[in-house]
Amino acid sequence: MKWKSRVFGPVLAAGLVFSLSPALAETVLRVKPSGDVKVLDPTIAADSIARNFGYMIYDTLFAVDESLTVQPQMVESWSTSEDGKLWTFTLREGLAFSDGAPVTSADVIASLERWAKADAMGQALSARGAVWTQVDDRTFTLGLDRPWGLVLEALGKPGAPVPFILPARVIAAAAADQPVTDQTGSGPFVFVKEAWIPGSKLVFTKNPNYVPRAEPASGLAGGKVAKVDRVEWLILPDQQTALDALKQGELDIAEDIPTDLIPLAQMSPDVVISNQDEIGVAQQMRLNSLVPPFDNPKVRQAALLATNPQDYLDAMASGDDSLAKICRSFYVCSSPVYTEAGFPAPDLEQAKALLQEAGYDGTPVVILNAAENAQINPASLVAEQQLEAVGFTVDVQAMDWATVVTRRTSKEPVSNGGWSIFISGPGGLDFMVPNSHLGLRSNCEGAWFGWPCDATIETLREAYGEAPDLTARQQIAEEVQAKALETVPYVPLIVQYQIRAARSDLQGILATPAPVYWNIGRE
Repeated sequence: MKWKSRVFGPVLAAGLVFSLSPALAETVLRVKPSGDVKVLDPTIAADSIARNFGYMIYDTLFAVDESLTVQPQMVESWSTSEDGKLWTFTLREGLAFSDGAPVTSADVIASLERWAKADAMGQALSARGAVWTQVDDRTFTLGLDRPWGLVLEALGKPGAPVPFILPARVIAAAAADQPVTDQTGSGPFVFVKEAWIPGSKLVFTKNPNYVPRAEPASGLAGGKVAKVDRVEWLILPDQQTALDALKQGELDIAEDIPTDLIPLAQMSPDVVISNQDEIGVAQQMRLNSLVPPFDNPKVRQAALLATNPQDYLDAMASGDDSLAKICRSFYVCSSPVYTEAGFPAPDLEQAKALLQEAGYDGTPVVILNAAENAQINPASLVAEQQLEAVGFTVDVQAMDWATVVTRRTSKEPVSNGGWSIFISGPGGLDFMVPNSHLGLRSNCEGAWFGWPCDATIETLREAYGEAPDLTARQQIAEEVQAKALETVPYVPLIVQYQIRAARSDLQGILATPAPVYWNIGRE
C-alpha cells in the first residue's frame, strides 16, 4: 500500500523550518541519518556518512550479501586466467547513469583508477601492477604482475572509500584529489542537488534509469529496488526531537539513537527498535601522529594505557553488553583473526611514567567533539577525564560532525587550528583483517587521518593478502597487532551496535553494514 507525503507537524516545526512541497501522490520516506553530509564524494572520503550517501546514488561491480559473501552487482560475468594474472569482466546489459547515459567500461576504469588512489585495497591492487584495459563498451580486463586472491573482495569492498562507479566525464572534470562536483550516479536514487539545504535536508528521488538485479535484496547485494519515490534525509541534531517526530509519524526512521532514549522509544507501539547490523562499528580514539603531543610514540602508548574501555561501555551503551562489546584487540570481535595477544590492561601509573619518560610538556590534547552525536559526545568526555587523570592537558572543542570531517584534514599543530584526537565509529567490516583495515593502515600520507607511518605494518599487511590459509593469516594478524601496540595509530574503545528506530508499518528494512533505503515499503 502506498502512503502519501505528510507536512511536518508541531514537533519538527517548532524547532526547524523545512521547505516541503512534494506532489500529493508521491511516496516519501523521511530519515534522520546519524550525521550530516559534508563531502559529496564517497569515492575519496573515508567517512561513513559520505559512504551512506554514496550507497543512495551509486552502484558497485560487486557487493557483499547478508552472509558477507561477495556477489556480482553491476557485473554480469567474470573469469580469471590460469595463472591468476588476468581478470576479464563483462557488465550487465542496460546499465545506465541517472542522466540516461549508458555505463561503459571506460566509466568503470576511470572510477576504479580514482578509487585505488584513496583506498588501502585499491593501493594493494596498484602495488601488484594493476592495469585496467577496455575491450569493448561492456567488457574490460584487469592485468596484474602477480596473482592476488582478494581481487573480488577489493571490488566488492563495502567500507569507505567504496569503489562506486561514476561517469568518466565527471571524474575527468574534477580537480586532482578534490571531490567531484557532479553527482550523476549509477545507483537506485538520484541526488536532487537543488533541493539540498546544507545542515538541514538532503533529497533523493527514484532513479528511473536504474536497472536492479533480478535476485532478491540481500545485504548490500541483489536487487536494489526503490519502493518509494522520494527519500529525505533530515539533519536533526536534537535526539529527543527526532524521537518525538518518529513517534508522531512525522519521521519514518531514526538512525543511531542514543541508548538512554531506547526505553522511551520502546514505549510506543508504533516504533520498532533493532540493531542496524550484527557486526557493529569500531568505536575508536583516533590519534594525530603528525603533530605534538602524539607525534611521540611513547605519548601515544600512554594514551592507550590510560584508556579503560569499561568507562566507554558505560557512557555509550549504559553498560549493556547487548548494545556494545569490549574487544581488547585492534580487530573487531567478529573478525576471523580476532586476537587479544599482547593487548595491555589499563594502567594509570605506567601511563604517567611513560608521559614523564617522553618529556611531555603540557601541549594541549585537542579533542574534536561532534557534540550532537549520541555516541561521540559522551565518548569525548570520557576521553577527557581519562587522559587528564594521567597528566594530559585536554581541550575538548564542541562542533558538529560535518566540522569534524573538515577539521580532521588539517595537519597543522594544535596551536594553529590543528587537532589531536577525534572519536569515530567506522563500520566493523573495515576493522576485521589487516589488509583492508582502515585504522591500521600505516602508509604515511596515504593513511587515514592521523597519518601513521610504519613500514613493518605495511609489509605485514601486504603479506596477509598473500597468506595461503587462515592459520597463516592469524599469525600475521598477531604480528601486526604486536607492532601496532608499539606505534598506536589509534586506541580501540568498544565495538558498538548502532540502534535503529523505525515506524512499525515499514517493511523490507535490511540489516546491512551501511544503512540503505532501497527495498523499503509500507504495509
